[in-house]
Parts: sequence; structure tokens; C-alpha cells
Amino acid sequence: MGDFGTLLPLAIGFMAVNNMHPAGFLVVFGLTNIATGLIYGIPLPLQPMKVIAATAIAQAWAPSLISATALSMGLFWLLMGALPGVERLVQKTPDGVIRGIQLALGLNLAWSGLRMATDNSWWLGLLTVSIIWTLNRNQRAMPTALVVILLGVVTMVWQGTLPELELTWTARPTLSLPVLSLAWEGFWRAGIGQIPLTLANAVVACLALIKDFFPESDISERHLMFNMGAMNVVSSVFGGFPMCHGAGGLASQYYFGARTGGANIMEGTIELVLGLFLAGTLLQFFRAFPVAIVGGMMVVVGVELGKLTHGVARRSWLVTVGTVLPSLFLNMGVGFVCGLAVHIVSENLHRFKPASH
Repeated sequence: MGDFGTLLPLAIGFMAVNNMHPAGFLVVFGLTNIATGLIYGIPLPLQPMKVIAATAIAQAWAPSLISATALSMGLFWLLMGALPGVERLVQKTPDGVIRGIQLALGLNLAWSGLRMATDNSWWLGLLTVSIIWTLNRNQRAMPTALVVILLGVVTMVWQGTLPELELTWTARPTLSLPVLSLAWEGFWRAGIGQIPLTLANAVVACLALIKDFFPESDISERHLMFNMGAMNVVSSVFGGFPMCHGAGGLASQYYFGARTGGANIMEGTIELVLGLFLAGTLLQFFRAFPVAIVGGMMVVVGVELGKLTHGVARRSWLVTVGTVLPSLFLNMGVGFVCGLAVHIVSENLHRFKPASH
């Protein structure tokens, strides 16, 4: 449960803001977790793709757009896994562009969360932020997100909005082919901004940790890319969402004791049971869940993502700004292209700058 602190806020956002049905969300996520644990035998984490998730939540995307974006991302990573020399691509992506996407994502998510919190019970949002930042100081404390969920339950009990537990078989998820035009729309609006982060975090950094923690493993960059490609294509036809691996999730799970794929199998089984038998209750639960608490969680996640830019080199700040502004006012795809353009121009100007004497 080490990576639940990042997973739960985005999962709650998908269900509470985007009205994604918990059955499709949890069943697909649970089955993918179980398959990953069985195939790889290590606690290889699964998480929503953060750029896409944050953009979808902040802009209140329809579930059909989210699922279609999973298809385009799945096809992209299948293609990437088949290309020769793909592991060198991440070295070609300027750090300023990557950090700019992260900063824009953090600002967008934090601003949306702040509006959600202040438009409802602002004190509840403030309490949520205080609890998260207090508990995160102690890495061995109870998983922070679960404490926040408990706060939401207590609030719903106090307000009389807590739904009754109803254990019933859920016929969902149902097979539904994504619309190709929506797949392209989601890829352009957020997917293209997700690519460099996934390359850096879910492939290169994650593989480095795998080699550190599990030196006997033979997992490669291509394994990770093909796995992300396959699971996203399958997810898209069952009403799922874009998923990836993550170095942070792997480090968190390992720190809290996970050593085998059994961690994924146990987590996936829980998600599968919830999705198959409690989806109706969960749908009512997340629709009644205090919006201010969701907003507070989004603020913290946004701030933490934005803080990742503090180490960017001074020369890269112009590239970062050139990425952030178009990303905020247009979309991540435009921001990514603009950031690359600023990087190319700045590098050429630096190269031809007269030497000082």
C-alpha cells in the first residue's frame, strides 16, 4: 500500500469528478495488477498516468475520452517497444521540457483543487492539506490517503450522506470500442505531454530501481514498454484509463516491505472484489464524498509535482517557462512542442554566442 498516497487521490478524482464507473475502473486495474504480479514476480506498481489523469480531472473529461486516450497511449507504447534504440530517446528529451510539463501539471491540478476546496467547505480542504503534510513527515505512519478517506467517511456520517453497504454482483465492465477521434484528441491534449515523463519515470528510473532491488530480474526497457502498451489497449475497451509503472511507487512498496509479485496479486484481488461486488455502493460513496477533501488532496499532489522543478538548471529555466505557459493556456501537447522549439533556439544561440575575452 506504499504508493496509495498517489493512487487514491487520482482514483477518487476519476470517480467523483469524471463519473467513471468504479466497476470498470477497479476491475481493469485489479486484473492488470494480478497479471503483472504473476508475470514479473516483483512488486511492479501500477498507477494512472499522472499528466493525463490530472488534465482529465482538472478539465472534467468524459469517461469515453479517458478510455479512448488509453487506446492511443497503448498503441504508442507498443510501437515504441518495437523501435530499435528506443532507450536512448529519453536522453534526447530536454530536462527543461520535462520539468515544464511537471510544473504545468502541478499548477493546473493545484488550482483546480483549490477551487474545489474553496467553493465548498474550505475548512475541510484546509484540514485535509494539514493532515496530509503532517503525516507525510513520518514515513512509517499509517498510509496518508487512508486517513483522508476515513476523514471523508466521518464527514459523510456527520452530514448523513454515507450510503448503505450493498453487496451485489456487478455486470460491468462492458466491452466498448473506443472512438478513434477521441483517442487522437486525448493524445494531443495530454498524451503527448505524458510521453517524456513516462519515459523518464516509468521506464528509465523504474528499470534502474529494479536492477538495484531485484538484480536477478531480466526485465528490460522493452518489457516495460510492451507491458504498458498491452495493458492500456486492453483497458481502453473495458472503460478503463491510461496506466503506467513508476519509480516512486516501486520505491514506496519496497520500503514498506513488498518483495514479490504477491503484493500486486493481493492489491489486485482487493480491487477486483470491490469492483465486482461493491461497485454500486462505491459509485454512491464517491459521488457523496466531500468535494473539499478531494480538492485538498489535489492541491497537495499538485504542489508536490510542482516542487520537482526546483533542481532545473539555470539555462533550462527559459525552456521550462516556454513549456509551462502554452501548457496552461492551451494544452500539454502545444506546451511540449513549444518547449522543444525554445530549447532548439536557445541551444543554437548559445552555440554561436561570441566567446568573451
